[in-house]
Amino acid sequence: MIVVTGATGKLGRLVIEGLLAKIPAGEIVAAVRNPEKARDLAALGVNVRQADYSQPETLSAAFAGADKALLISSNQLGVRIAQHQAVIDAARAAGATLLAYTSILRADTSTLMLAAEHKATETNIRHSGLNFAFLRNGWYLENHTEQLGAAIQHGAILGAAGDGRFASASRADFAAAAVAVLTGSGHENKVYELAGDIPYTLTTLAEEVSAQAGTTVSYNHLPEEAYRSALLGFGLPAEFAEILVDSDLGASKGELDSTSSDLRDLIGRPTVTLADAVSTALKS
Repeated sequence: MIVVTGATGKLGRLVIEGLLAKIPAGEIVAAVRNPEKARDLAALGVNVRQADYSQPETLSAAFAGADKALLISSNQLGVRIAQHQAVIDAARAAGATLLAYTSILRADTSTLMLAAEHKATETNIRHSGLNFAFLRNGWYLENHTEQLGAAIQHGAILGAAGDGRFASASRADFAAAAVAVLTGSGHENKVYELAGDIPYTLTTLAEEVSAQAGTTVSYNHLPEEAYRSALLGFGLPAEFAEILVDSDLGASKGELDSTSSDLRDLIGRPTVTLADAVSTALKS
């Protein structure tokens, strides 16, 4: 039995889809906070079980019979270490032979604000005695392509990354890597630095959007405070705005760039290109 937490999220659904192409639905557990949102998965024969990271009592039943499990990191910043520990404990109690975890690029050395809880979770998994696979996901292409409408409307992409490069990949790429690890062999106690094949800058992103949209979109580099103010002015929550600012500043220092081929090697194909990601976004 393979258990996938956060199975109704954007990444989780892609992982379930990938697993369904490889193994019988009855061997998959979609562990979700709200089972009502997974009725479509249940209709396909997937085992849907309630699993709330903040309610450890739900996790024992969710992980019953687990052989391998994927812990998709929580999106609740500030409490993720405790939430993830509850999942680790449940996987260990169930006797899982492998716990895969969606971490962040170079979690052990990254200075990004997002990295601290990932690093702590990795440490806790190592100390649990479970066999593990750390899927250190880089930046998602969708982080840059899902809001292109506003950029096209205003003719500008705002950021504070300077000429920093993003070795981004798509959610589908990262999901495919997780599926490969969960359904393959020899991944025990491995650390994978997962990054896209062709890094790009925000200037390159603006040029690609301009070319495909048929209108000029420029990258407008802003100082840290100006970028923060702009994000808050757009109505973003302060915590989320701070993460975006910090991530761009980190990118300017190389934190989101990588030459690792781990992702391409795991999925057995090139990663999704920036051009394809922009094309998909503009058609949606």
